[in-house]
Amino acid sequence: MTSSVPLIKLNNLVKTYTSGEVPFTALHHVNLTVERGEFVGLIGKSGSGKTTLINMIAGLDHLTSGEILIEGTPIHTFNENRMAIWRGKAIGVVFQFFQLLPTLTVIENVMLPMDFCNVHRKEDRSEFALHLLEQVELADQAYKLPAALSGGQQQRAAIARSLANDPPLIVADEPTGNLDSKTADQVFSVFERQVQAGKTMVMVTHDGDLASRVSRTLHVVDGEIFEDTAS
Repeated sequence: MTSSVPLIKLNNLVKTYTSGEVPFTALHHVNLTVERGEFVGLIGKSGSGKTTLINMIAGLDHLTSGEILIEGTPIHTFNENRMAIWRGKAIGVVFQFFQLLPTLTVIENVMLPMDFCNVHRKEDRSEFALHLLEQVELADQAYKLPAALSGGQQQRAAIARSLANDPPLIVADEPTGNLDSKTADQVFSVFERQVQAGKTMVMVTHDGDLASRVSRTLHVVDGEIFEDTAS
């Protein structure tokens, strides 16, 4: 794709959940364009639709109607297998609760996406994983199990894992929500460095201080983006 194609393009995105007695629409005809190299913060109250929006962009949930184009590719048309392969290579996902596998060492957790998507030569994967851990200042923790790390260290390990296949886009759902303010600032700085290096970042946050540092803020209210401001 050429650089003139937006990295993210959402057209009339609707998501309605029908599992309960009464259908609930979490996203109402959302239109959004995100260009390469942007650092976008999604803010809003609990239940406003922020996490649903992140899950749509990352291909973790199915839309009800509309379109989701990532680098011009209509990912909403993918079946489960194609979606899993695409997501493994195109998007790095960071969760609030880290989701590191407890029985694998930190470096093995970082290598998992490489193994799954067969990215990098097998003999080079541990070296590249160690390089990523160096970027997040965790190389000295590489051969420990996640339980031996602090919350902030586990989150930085999760960020390293999200970068394993060199995706152009990173999405993060409350990545600092479990961390104290000092550790949250350290984790946020890792994201800033990735954006400076050319990545695109979309992050859900309740932290007003961190939201003020992103390049663009989207306010989500009742499933709609009602304000879009550039910092």
